[in-house]
Amino acid sequence: MSSSVKWIKLSTQMFEDEKIRLIESMPEADTILIIWVKLLAQAGKTNASGYIYLAENIPFTDEMLATIFNRSLPTVRLALRTLEQFGMIEINDDHTICISNWEKHQNVEGLDKIREQNRLRKQKERERKKLLETSQDSHVTVTQNHATDIDKEKEEEVDKEKEKEKEKEIPFKDIISYLNDKTSSNYKPSTKKTKDLIRARWNEGFTLDEFKHVIDVKVQEWLNNREMSKYLRPETLFGTKFESYLNQKGGKPGGKDPNAKGPNLPF
Repeated sequence: MSSSVKWIKLSTQMFEDEKIRLIESMPEADTILIIWVKLLAQAGKTNASGYIYLAENIPFTDEMLATIFNRSLPTVRLALRTLEQFGMIEINDDHTICISNWEKHQNVEGLDKIREQNRLRKQKERERKKLLETSQDSHVTVTQNHATDIDKEKEEEVDKEKEKEKEKEIPFKDIISYLNDKTSSNYKPSTKKTKDLIRARWNEGFTLDEFKHVIDVKVQEWLNNREMSKYLRPETLFGTKFESYLNQKGGKPGGKDPNAKGPNLPF
């Protein structure tokens, strides 16, 4: 799970939204809207592109949500069913909940800042550890206090240059061009959300060939299925399920694996 954030965005015009207005006409309107806001807040804590889960492979059950939201189980189930019907959330076959269009509710710039701070902190921790290990081998005691302000400034400049060079190595254009060719789409490699997803997977060690393999597998599986073809998009293909798609065994055209026990959903 990524570091949680302390805020989410709520539009001042949210109550003018048609979906919200329709929900307000329902008997349990107030409770459903409170649960909606609680789900947004929980997604911010999870900080995984809108997904909500207790741990990577442990989704929240209805009973868990009823407990942490302090609402009755039937009310929570009614709210989840209503929000899913209105397309405000998506629930996959392992019951993991995802906020639709999560970028609307998140300060992307602030989120990027948190991720960058975490990345730099971890990088400096690794460099300090390596320095200490080298110093111990040569029987030289090195402490962090020996570093001068000038050294720190140089280190930060080097970090920035390394990050720029690393960014140039990521084949955003090649990946999106391959996806567009396979799906007759027109996604742009410069879109911030798309770049964030590709960068996250690339930093996890996945290669261009593996990106192409995931695209091939899911195109073969979903392209000719009217219901599933809409999920042939960067947000789905390059999200947190990327590795499971990469290791998927022989997806078949038409959107379902004949050996699968349940719906073959894109999550």
